[in-house]
Order: sequence, then structure tokens, then C-alpha cells
Amino acid sequence: MQIYTRKKLNSFELSLTYDDISLVPTEVSEIKSRTQNRTAAEFLGEKINLPVLSSPMDSVTGIEMADKLGKLGCIGIVNRFDSSLKQLTGSEKYENIRAVSIGLNADDELIEKLVEGKYIICIDTANANNKTVLNKCEDIKRKHDVRIILGNVAQGDSLKRLVDAGADAVRIGIGGGSVCSTSIQTGIGLGQVSSLLDCYFSKEKYNLDIELIADGGIKNPGDVSKAIALGADVVMLGRMLAGTKEAPGEVIKYNDQLWKKYRGSASFGVKMKNEFIEGEETMIPYKGTVENVINAISDGLRSAMSYMNCLTLNQLREKDKFVILSYSSFQERLPKK
Repeated sequence: MQIYTRKKLNSFELSLTYDDISLVPTEVSEIKSRTQNRTAAEFLGEKINLPVLSSPMDSVTGIEMADKLGKLGCIGIVNRFDSSLKQLTGSEKYENIRAVSIGLNADDELIEKLVEGKYIICIDTANANNKTVLNKCEDIKRKHDVRIILGNVAQGDSLKRLVDAGADAVRIGIGGGSVCSTSIQTGIGLGQVSSLLDCYFSKEKYNLDIELIADGGIKNPGDVSKAIALGADVVMLGRMLAGTKEAPGEVIKYNDQLWKKYRGSASFGVKMKNEFIEGEETMIPYKGTVENVINAISDGLRSAMSYMNCLTLNQLREKDKFVILSYSSFQERLPKK
């Protein structure tokens, strides 16, 4: 069996995703309890208790979700389709909401109000490696002192262009979301692990001042641990947070079970017009409050850190030991009913 470093994983002949790899604890842990581990981080100048952002999808993050996540020490990014977005730019103040997404057609008035509110701005597009997107970012940065998240990208060769345009953080991943059909419809995309590593080494090689967001493909707390160990500053979650009490949308009862709608930002339900669709719609079981999900992620990440003998997230990023799993090896790890 071969132990892989991040560099070796990055040069692997196949594109990899989270199910293809596993962390390897190779030293004796001196940590008595996972409560010793510190999952605190700083993202774009904001102190957070857990390296988690919510996806700016209309079925994941509205004002209620962003406010709750802020109280829990994470960051919620209010989606650009939210009809209550004007509340954030009005007289009401939401101390726990730190980020808002906008589209390419966002007008100067909206942007100015978001800047006045000191929100992080996420320019929410499918492909950040695009002249219109880069020009939009550059224009906002030229006019305002504001932190900008740009995305999405699949490879690191585009990072320098994003930095030159003024991006402070980048969403990494194209086609990996659970309700994203971009790869099926277009043939575009890489495995999430390969995308993240390519961006990580591009940032390192050119000494770029940009923070890395692992966006898409994260299904459980273990994937969060893997993404951080691979070099992500934070992770962005969609499906894991969807279906919770704080997610937009009503709870639906069907076949004696409670459900909530979950859909991609490029789905028909969002676009509401007959054009090229790159997102799916589905129903997922109702999960109760999002605090339960966040606590589970925190517990899983702390446990991973205990196995790896790490007290901090930076120490976890320094361990740099992984294995590649065969299909059968991955299946062996799944709980059997």
C-alpha cells in the first residue's frame, strides 16, 4: 500500500473525489478527548467557530439560515434569488449575517448598500473563468473597499486571473454538486479532490493571496475533514444543510414522512424559463434544526483531528498523509443495514 502526499495525489493519473481517498493516522495521538481540538478559523477577516459556509442556493440559504449559521459560528451566504434580500439593504440590521450573493446583473445601488452594510459579496456564477465575470469583479473592487468571493473554477491555472481581478476567495468545483447536472449536460468538470489540489498548488506556486473554498461533493462530516486536510480554508455545503428547519421552503408531508425541496441554482424551478438547464430538483427528508447538522460536522471534524493528533486545523493541513481506496475498500466502510 502506498501513502500519498498532497503532491503525489495531485499527480495521480485519474481525477479523484472524496470517496476515492482516506486520511491515514500514522502517529500516536496525544489527544485525550476531541473536546481539546479547536476548529476555530478565520475567513476573509471573520472569526468563525467551524470552517463552514452555506451555499447561496435558494433552497439552502435565506435570511433565516444565514442568521442562524452566524449565531452558530459559521457563515451563511444569502442567495441572490431571495425575495427578502431587500431587508438586508434596508433599515433592519442582521449582526450575524456576513455574506450575500449577487448576479452579474446586480445594479450599483444594490452593491453600494451591501458595501455600506459591510457584507462579504459573493458573485454567484457557474464559471468564474469568464471575461464578463472578471470584469464585474474588477469594477466592484475599483469602486469599493469590499471582500469578494468569486466562483466557480475547476483548475488552478485560472486563479491568478481571479486575484488580478480582485477576488479575495474562490469557490472550487464544477459539476460536483448533488443536484448539479453540468458535467452530464456539458462534459465539463473534475473530481473535487483533484480540483481542490490543483488550486492549492497553483496558489502555493504563485504565492497568491486568495482563500480556497471547497464547494460541492461534500456528503458527510468525513468529507469536511478530507477537504480541510487537502488544503481548503473552508468548505461550502448545500445538500447537508438543505431540508433543515432554517432552509427556505415549507415542510411537506408525503407518505407519512416530512420532506423539503432541494434544487440546483440552474434548475428550471429557479430559472422559471425554458432555457438550458444544468440543475436538478428533488425532495429530501426533513432534518429538524440546522444546529444538529452543524454539531455533527463539528464532532466529526474534531474526531478526525484526534485520530490525526492535531489540535488545530492548521496542524491537520500539515499531516499530508492519504491513501487511495479501491471501490470495494470504500464500500466496506459503508454501514450495512
